Amino acid sequence: MENLMEEEVAIKKNGVATHAKSMKALVYNGPGKKSWEEKPKPVLKETTDAIVKILKTTICGTDLHIIKGDLPEVTPGRILGHEGVGIIEEVGTSVSNFKVGDHVIISCVTSCGKCEYCKKGMYSHCEKGGWILGYMIDGTQAEYVRIPYADNSLYPIPAGSDEEALVMLSDILPTGFECGVLNGQVKPGDTVAIVGAGPVGMAALLTAQFYSPAEIIVIDQDQNRLEVATKFGATHVINSATENALEKVMALTNGKGVDTAIEAVGVPATFELCEEIIAAGGHIANIGVHGKSVELHLETLWSRNISITTRLVDTVSTPLLFKTVQSKKIEPKKLITHHFKLDQMMEAYDTFGNAAREKALKVIIES
Repeated sequence: MENLMEEEVAIKKNGVATHAKSMKALVYNGPGKKSWEEKPKPVLKETTDAIVKILKTTICGTDLHIIKGDLPEVTPGRILGHEGVGIIEEVGTSVSNFKVGDHVIISCVTSCGKCEYCKKGMYSHCEKGGWILGYMIDGTQAEYVRIPYADNSLYPIPAGSDEEALVMLSDILPTGFECGVLNGQVKPGDTVAIVGAGPVGMAALLTAQFYSPAEIIVIDQDQNRLEVATKFGATHVINSATENALEKVMALTNGKGVDTAIEAVGVPATFELCEEIIAAGGHIANIGVHGKSVELHLETLWSRNISITTRLVDTVSTPLLFKTVQSKKIEPKKLITHHFKLDQMMEAYDTFGNAAREKALKVIIES
């Protein structure tokens, strides 16, 4: 009876409920296979770890790429997810910035803060971390998650903050900003094309406006998303399912092309479109997760002074973006279209995986 009570009854510890030794989680079981199942609750492995109880999480396009089999290094049995906010339940003895009961944003990138890459601000290539959550180690689409190097991989949430909006700071806002806008060197007066109006493309649209480009053209095959993009500040939208995107962009730019083309899908056709619409001296900024080879058309680009950038998000911009969200200079909460409970995770995946049919952008899954 005592063991049963220990398993099933929540014990209040420092104001936080410490629950059973098992939990529910979304598990990748190989290409095309996923399940909502019982898994062991994570435990501290290093003194720098924290255990976080998930309050709100979400699904990323990268998770769909994993399930498709585009990232074969992800092994069956992995708990997916790399975004979320939560409450700290337990901390290792070396964690000094956080305590039990703190509400935190979970960064999609884990940073030790000490290695050569971290010292360069390139946290995505941390020698002991980087993007590992829901990829190399178990992630956030669960009741609990273990966060390595908690001092450098979590951000405190002030009391009274809108935690739904702050979920967007885990990944999509810094990804759209760093990989798209900063790498694309968006400047005042520029013409920018964003190919892909999913959540990360929308994040690039929101943050590109920090730099006052003259025009932002958003290209997608989902008319609902294009209508949302117009509300979020796109000056032109192109439905590539019904229009010739190349011809339309060239007509809008007097045949010159765009100064920055941001690829936010991750398939060959969209990257090649970026190559076709880029102006001389322009920047192609890749965000998309590519599971297949893409043709690089150097036969046409070699003489055109083009820069092509790739990047994993480093999340160095998270503190800056946090301030813009708190001040409501940008309102990423508007990207949220659906809400689910944790035990509706499979339904949430069905909705997000059929975004056009369901008119879905970002889904929030809460405990």
